[in-house]
Amino acid sequence: MSAVTPEIAADFLIEAQEILDRLGEQLVTLEQDPADSAQLNAVFRGFHTLKGGAGFLGIHAMVQLCHAAEEALGIVRAGKATLEPHHFDAAQQSLDWLQQMLDSVAVGEQAAHAPAALIEQFDVQPAAVQRVAVPVARPAAAGAGDDMIDDDEFEALLDQLHGKAAPTTPPIAAATPAKPADDLIGDDEFEALLDQLHGGAAPGQAAAAGVRPAVAATPAPRPAAPRSAPAAASATAAKPPARSNGEAEQTIRVDTKRLDAIVNLVGELVLSRNRLKTLRARIRDEELDRAVSGLDIATARLQSAVMRTRMQPVGKVFSRFPKVARDVARSLQKEVDLELVGADTELDRNLVEALADPLVHLVRNAIDHGIELPDLREACGKPRVGHVRLSAQQEGDYVTIEIRDDGAGIDPERLRAKALEKGLLDPEAAARLSADECLQLVFLAGFSTKTEVTDISGRGVGMDVVQSRIRELSGQIQIHSELGRGSRFVIRVPLTLAILPTLLVQAGEPVYALPLARVMEVLHAPSTSLRWFDGQPVLDRNSNTLPLVDLRRWLGVEPAMPPLLTIVVLQIADQRFGLIVDQVRGREEVVIKPLPRAVRGLPGYAGATLIGDGRMALILDVDGLRESAA
Repeated sequence: MSAVTPEIAADFLIEAQEILDRLGEQLVTLEQDPADSAQLNAVFRGFHTLKGGAGFLGIHAMVQLCHAAEEALGIVRAGKATLEPHHFDAAQQSLDWLQQMLDSVAVGEQAAHAPAALIEQFDVQPAAVQRVAVPVARPAAAGAGDDMIDDDEFEALLDQLHGKAAPTTPPIAAATPAKPADDLIGDDEFEALLDQLHGGAAPGQAAAAGVRPAVAATPAPRPAAPRSAPAAASATAAKPPARSNGEAEQTIRVDTKRLDAIVNLVGELVLSRNRLKTLRARIRDEELDRAVSGLDIATARLQSAVMRTRMQPVGKVFSRFPKVARDVARSLQKEVDLELVGADTELDRNLVEALADPLVHLVRNAIDHGIELPDLREACGKPRVGHVRLSAQQEGDYVTIEIRDDGAGIDPERLRAKALEKGLLDPEAAARLSADECLQLVFLAGFSTKTEVTDISGRGVGMDVVQSRIRELSGQIQIHSELGRGSRFVIRVPLTLAILPTLLVQAGEPVYALPLARVMEVLHAPSTSLRWFDGQPVLDRNSNTLPLVDLRRWLGVEPAMPPLLTIVVLQIADQRFGLIVDQVRGREEVVIKPLPRAVRGLPGYAGATLIGDGRMALILDVDGLRESAA
């Protein structure tokens, strides 16, 4: 890599990753409609931008691969050839290689060159392409004093600096004598090139800078501007939109560690506010009451503002799925249409990144396990092309993400039989499972219905990891399926993990926090109304049987059964159960802290926090609590 500052290299890695994510989606769109000139221009510009940045940093492997793609796309843009299926295969494979190159550069390693066979796959065998020179002077309508150059002129400059131009890029006359192979030019040379383009340099000035004036010619036509939003977003240095008052919107890039530090400080402020609110109730001073109320309002506003700075649209993750779906479908010889909905829904940055792997696995599974082969779909009266829908929407303090397919669905009885075959359940327990409970078997470690092991599935590793990862994010995942109609996987995660709304409860003296999103209601019932089933207490309510877990008994303390029970009704997926507690203290927003070493790794605990009276409270993991109690 050339001698550049770490900040420049870091900026390039961030922008290059964004371009790669967009290119995957843009290539899939272009493959579906090769005549879409807007997408063709967007894809060309993406590879071109990557090549320019990589050349500046001296990443020669990336320059070589991007140039091969750019050459082929340039010939197609000129109307001299058309893209064939193997060209799209090569382009998608090149994105995988470019990702590996970026990963290598990010850890300070040398990027490996792509195979020669992949480079050769970009050959489009064009007819002869006529080259024209860039005019010295701009058209009169452009204005003699205009220092701005358009995108095509800037691309021509980049191509001249790197020594090669795409077939459709008008070449600028080369300097005499030729420069050595070096990506860097001096300031005077660059200014002379700009002056040459705009006609602002006198012949003597251009000669002094070592640049020969170009011969005037008819201006080359400019390509059509991209129509699609992804294409327009591909240029990270585009002019910001003007505000209504005439001022340009200003943005800056902030290190995420600084944002995390601010969020932590706001969390401490929330804890202090909770402490003051507790003291206010004891002191009963009117002036203190007004001061704490003002602090409460200001803290809530500050908390909301800081959280918004960490928000990112889930489209940052969604943009990679068209490529994922296309690659998996082609490897399985299936035809799949992927629909993305709600990509502008915002989540905490940490959650957006953490959801990437679970969502990739679920989309791959939907195509592999769900969508049938085209001939089989036709035989069942379905369209040959399967449909997978990935959607996101905000619901209060939570975001719901759904992966839906119109495939064969999941057979509960097949899952039951497979679990018995693998020894994951005993026959008695398997016989008691309902159809919905059988669907949950896919989350068992080592469970798989595939008879053959492939690169995509069959190893029995994946869905259990997906569920564990979602639970780590304080979320939950549900499965809904109908044979012959398809399946739905619904993920529900909080907007942020930094501050959690909870319901505080007591079991004896210790206080525990329950995620408020899992709390359905609080009810009271006489102890005489309990029944027992398989050694577990249950409550008959509204013609339904509500399983109960006694928090004291779960903690290992033999409870004294009071005449009137306090029960917190909690929900896991489509099922509910009641948690018997001694007392409900009320709602409180808490800051999640790491677990103490004594309980770290134990099921049923999700974290710790400090509550308003200064005591530590353990945050309970509802899923782990129910499973360990069962």
